Amino acid sequence: MTKTKSRIFAALALTTALTAPALVAPMLMAPPALAGEATHDFADLAAKVTPAVVNVAVTMKSGAGDDDMKMSGDDRSDSAQSQMEEFMRQFAERFGQQGQVQKRPQPKAQAVGTGFIIDPSGIIVTNNHVAGNAEKITVTLADGRKFPAKLLGADKKTDLAVLQVKADKPLPFVEFGDATKIRVGQSVMAVGNPFGLGGTVTTGIVSARGRDIQSGPFDDYIQTDAAINRGNSGGPLFDLDGKVIGINTAIFSPTGGSIGLGFAIPASLAQPVVAQLREHGRVERGLLGVQIQPVTDEIASSLSLGSAKGALVAQVEPDSAALKAGIESGDIIRGVDGKPIDTVRDLTRVIGAQEPGSTVKVSLLRDGKEMSLQAKLGDSDAKPQKQAKADTQQDKAKEPMSFGVSLAPLSPEARQQLGLKDSIKGALIAGVETGSPAEEQGLRAGDVLQQVGQTKVTTPQEASSQLKEAKKTNKPVLMKVFREGLTRFVAVSPRAT
Repeated sequence: MTKTKSRIFAALALTTALTAPALVAPMLMAPPALAGEATHDFADLAAKVTPAVVNVAVTMKSGAGDDDMKMSGDDRSDSAQSQMEEFMRQFAERFGQQGQVQKRPQPKAQAVGTGFIIDPSGIIVTNNHVAGNAEKITVTLADGRKFPAKLLGADKKTDLAVLQVKADKPLPFVEFGDATKIRVGQSVMAVGNPFGLGGTVTTGIVSARGRDIQSGPFDDYIQTDAAINRGNSGGPLFDLDGKVIGINTAIFSPTGGSIGLGFAIPASLAQPVVAQLREHGRVERGLLGVQIQPVTDEIASSLSLGSAKGALVAQVEPDSAALKAGIESGDIIRGVDGKPIDTVRDLTRVIGAQEPGSTVKVSLLRDGKEMSLQAKLGDSDAKPQKQAKADTQQDKAKEPMSFGVSLAPLSPEARQQLGLKDSIKGALIAGVETGSPAEEQGLRAGDVLQQVGQTKVTTPQEASSQLKEAKKTNKPVLMKVFREGLTRFVAVSPRAT
């Protein structure tokens, strides 16, 4: 069939459909709406909440870089000055006038974002990456009024900031909702300032909950397909009751525009942070003082655990709340104050939500036995909590034994070469055999083996003896290793024989 005939048949088919509605109408009738299908008219909701949504325009401090504006919703104005300077430099080099060209100072970066008023006195919530490093902030209301804004406080870990403006009369405001009750599939509405265009309403659904996009230690994002673009950052995500259930913060996009993958900080996480920023200008978080790592399936198997849940304590920090409470390296934390700890993120969030000085009940497993300890938390601002590097398959690291490691004593020369203090005890892993179980689990030459199973080792002979015993079980054995100032656990299976 020729292209011409193809076009004709297509046209005829279309003409038939258009000119014979009586014949096809019964087939084209819309099916009845499914139960729960989104058929909402958002006009009343938009009219109700948009007066409380504001545009946030900022001038960044000198030296503010992309890290301060790395999320989804900022929109920097471009400047032609740098292009002109480059042109003048090339012109001067060409005509021998290099000494006559003076480089002018770069203009300070401009950015726009979104915020929303939560109190009629002029308290505004937005993102830290929008306003946290601002030198000057101007807020524009939906009715066109402009106000200079003061930064009351900002928190990088949750990417939240609180501003204040002073108006001659109470301002429209919105309230936080209960984000813990949201369900995947429910309808939501986002309001923001995409690309600096001003108040814009988009709608969609909750696509997922509890998303970790590796942006910080408290990731617990609501995912939505409501269109969120650059400039939407800091704007509210509403439920159908007009309550703020999230703060739009980030998008995944290969183009910089919305492809239906937007992420909002849940109100349940934002509210206590906003309250502290509003009152104190900073966030005080509890500190347990442990390096932690996930409980992998291999680690769970090596410890005969029923499931790979909990946070494995790789190392206890000196003079920490954990040390004083009696928490030890190798413990698996399973709960705090009755809240289950299934992942490393769970522990980080639960401890971070506590105030410094508060006492928590820590439920843990030690040598297969359940126990509980009381810990009085420190202040995370005084000493940041570390997270141990998780096991990876990428670190390549040799041995004539079943696990693939060769061992050597920690000689003074080895200590000097590796920068190890005298307090570091164990057996030096001198080599890791290519393709061995040890290599597969990321062990490498220079690691210090400090524990095999539940037994601490200080010499190659002790380590070798314990590894031989572990081989008899034909199960993965848990090894505690020290590397570059961090302690971690790995579960290494013996070679099949």
